[in-house]
Amino acid sequence: MVSLQSYLNDPCATTSIPYWKYKSIEVPPNMKIVHQREMTDDLLLDYNDEPYFRLYHDLKNIRQATAQDVEIVSGGASVSDFVQLINRSYTDLSVSAEQIENYRHTPVYRPDLWILLKERDTQTVLAGGIADYDEEIGELILEWIQVLPQYRMRGYGQIVVNTLLSKMQNTAKFATVSGKVNNATKPEYLYRKCGFVGTDIWHILTRKQSHDFIRK
Repeated sequence: MVSLQSYLNDPCATTSIPYWKYKSIEVPPNMKIVHQREMTDDLLLDYNDEPYFRLYHDLKNIRQATAQDVEIVSGGASVSDFVQLINRSYTDLSVSAEQIENYRHTPVYRPDLWILLKERDTQTVLAGGIADYDEEIGELILEWIQVLPQYRMRGYGQIVVNTLLSKMQNTAKFATVSGKVNNATKPEYLYRKCGFVGTDIWHILTRKQSHDFIRK
């Protein structure tokens, strides 16, 4: 069991997920989660690998990003707004209303950290973000950051991320974010432009079914 102090000393290298989740997680028997420093080629014989980056922000220097044609809506968005945004932003995943609603029933839920970016004239949703706040340790956690495909490369992602960071700059002690290394939209590039740093990679290893079959 990782101690709270160990996590605070180096959160991204200590656990693959935020501390509040780590305290209650049970890793399934067909899965391993290992840091890059413990990753070996031998593991790939029995497991499929999905690498995730995990980045850190000290909230000291937040790069402001704005645009005159958009506005941020905070705290008043519905679950359906975010379900539609998320599902329209990806081709390889989808979420249900129940999944997103569950975020509202956790100890780290903050309604003001659910934000939408809308076009000022038409009120069309262009992007959005969902973040959590762990009051116990002062951690801001970015969970869902999306920009609709047709509105990417215009700086809207930076507006969403920097808005969330700015909201908690005088409250949280630090922020973390994670995502798939092999995501085609390259979210790591966005977060680094917003001041996140780090080199920690975590490998989510799932046992290959063929090997399970052979062992039965």
